[in-house]
Amino acid sequence: MKAAVCYTGSIKTEQIIFTGSDANMVLKPIYDNKQSIDGGKPFMPRALKSSDFSGAGISSYIVEKAVLGSELFSRRYEDGTLFPKMVCSLAKADVDGELLVHNYTGQCPAQTFEINPVKGCNVGCAYCLVNDGVHETPVVYMNYHKLVEKRLEKHRHEKHYFYYSPKTEAFSEATLQTGIAHNILRAFIGHFEKYPDSNARLFIASKSGAEALRYEHGGDSILDLFIKLKGKMQFNTSLSIFPSGAIKLIEPYSADIRSRLEAVKLCQENGIMADSALVQPILISILTEELLENFFKLLSSYNIVNFKPEFLTVCVENMTLMAQILETYDKDILIKAFETYFQSENLDHIKQRGRTAPSRERSIFWISKMKETASRYGISISICHWVREQLKISEGDIPKINANGFQCLGYQTKLL
Repeated sequence: MKAAVCYTGSIKTEQIIFTGSDANMVLKPIYDNKQSIDGGKPFMPRALKSSDFSGAGISSYIVEKAVLGSELFSRRYEDGTLFPKMVCSLAKADVDGELLVHNYTGQCPAQTFEINPVKGCNVGCAYCLVNDGVHETPVVYMNYHKLVEKRLEKHRHEKHYFYYSPKTEAFSEATLQTGIAHNILRAFIGHFEKYPDSNARLFIASKSGAEALRYEHGGDSILDLFIKLKGKMQFNTSLSIFPSGAIKLIEPYSADIRSRLEAVKLCQENGIMADSALVQPILISILTEELLENFFKLLSSYNIVNFKPEFLTVCVENMTLMAQILETYDKDILIKAFETYFQSENLDHIKQRGRTAPSRERSIFWISKMKETASRYGISISICHWVREQLKISEGDIPKINANGFQCLGYQTKLL
């Protein structure tokens, strides 16, 4: 047994794993997304030059970091790790270990334990907070449900949430095809059968579509298991705001927005709480009032009554990749994005893992616009404590627990 240490930005986490197995498993893609721009031309990142930032109001130091970052992602493209491969490694977790508390900023008001059965991810998001868009082979901890069983037992008297899964997609090829996702849900079902009065609640955030919820393992689909957890869990779809054609590059192995909302509909039709959405990440530089109007109209049509927005937070290097993808839809995005994030007066706007958040002034403006637009469709807004502190948003403007009962990340307080 050895300690595997993973560095994620400025945060160091450690998971104890058994090293007796180095088996790999080949996975079958659920979503057949092609890593190409419109028209079918393959996407190829380019090494940026200082001249690409001519006229941008950012320092030469930021420009230098951006140029070096673009070289990194060009190399990742060349060595085949810019987009994930459909394979995972199998390992075992220490079932006597602890679960991390989900509190990146040290200011989260909700007691929440993380469920992270996989190190890495098959979705391959370019903006990933965990790996900054550098994708290696995911490691699946095949006995992780046993760890969850023990932590549920220990903490059953406390009112709290278990968040599945903040560091990887809950229902990816790796979690579905190994069966670990199903087994984690079975652990909760077994727990509530043994302890009907347990105060534990399950919070699931996922980019998965209806296809994933129908995926079967051991005779049960994910939806079948959800149904057995009615009243003890909530399913929050996670939706990004990017140009629709760019999603296949920014989130290459994810469901499209319609499929994600169909997953919401499936849950609602079966009595599973699924009426709040994580709207993240949002790149301020592409927002328009028309885009927001259409977006919240769509959410309303699927009976979404709450959303929790989160703006894209990035390191300089990772933004070079994001901007290059979006250049195919807006040729001026490189300058606009870097100015929004990396002007000197905004360099202290740092969130988790050392990532920079966008301009405070523009963040306040667009949160206000989103709140205003969503409210016309009867949709409330919840925001995390860190955002409230950074942007000086009062409880009068956005309550800590809103009229629909949602708090910070979108936790439904009425569930407790």
